[in-house]
Amino acid sequence: MGKRITEGLVVVLMVIFGSGSPVAVSAQDRISVIPHAASLDRLFALREKILDLHPAFEALYPVAIVYGGQFHVYEPDMGKRAYRFAAEAPDKFHVPVGVRAAMPLGFWGNRIACVVTPEVFIEPGGYAIIFHEFVHCYQWETCEPRLKESLEVYRKAMEGKDFMWELEHPFPYGDADFVRDYKDLLSALGTEDEGRVVSIRKALKERLSREDWEYMTWQEWKEGTARFLENEVKVRFGLPVNSGGMEPPFTRVSFYAGGELLIRRLDKLNPGLARDIEVLYHRIAD
Repeated sequence: MGKRITEGLVVVLMVIFGSGSPVAVSAQDRISVIPHAASLDRLFALREKILDLHPAFEALYPVAIVYGGQFHVYEPDMGKRAYRFAAEAPDKFHVPVGVRAAMPLGFWGNRIACVVTPEVFIEPGGYAIIFHEFVHCYQWETCEPRLKESLEVYRKAMEGKDFMWELEHPFPYGDADFVRDYKDLLSALGTEDEGRVVSIRKALKERLSREDWEYMTWQEWKEGTARFLENEVKVRFGLPVNSGGMEPPFTRVSFYAGGELLIRRLDKLNPGLARDIEVLYHRIAD
């Protein structure tokens, strides 16, 4: 997950659901016709059109659709090429229409899922956004938890029980030196001047605190990868690309844009690098 509405609420949901508050209804407890079966099952056909883009699309992931005061969770059956009902839990937090997120669901054994509301299936680009969230599912299942453990910014946040750190870290977005440097970086990434890019990245690393550098590069990797692949999917589907975050005032979303441009550059210099997201993270963070 602008890409995600009320992301802060989503993190709160993840934390509270992780405590086991709601009780899920399993597939064995309720067998019924899936209301969004055709919309969900379309993901199988769409996936075939983008399978070559990245290993993140080698699988589909669970989808939790929030409506009617409930989380309705469906998981893919790759053999049958269909989604099946998996679990249900009360939406005690009034998740708003428009939520687009990926998070582990505490009421479902902390399994990762894409969380949406139903209108995503009829929005222009809605399926591309689902695949964006599937990239986050892929990150979670491959290396994200392990990589986070290496971050001082993450460790300090967990010590202080700051579960909103990815959204609310006090990054100096308005600092004049940062604004100048990041604007220059976005410009340089659109050129062939590798020396300029390296010089600006070096200046940013030297100027920012360790925690701010970790935060910036974490977002460039995590959201930049998802934005990069979202736009690759949109190009494949003939849809307009997402370029939000390119202009000041800078926010966390600016790291989606900067991350995408940086990933494209690194992958051009090192063909195939973007397909190994763990190695890619270290190249961005160094």
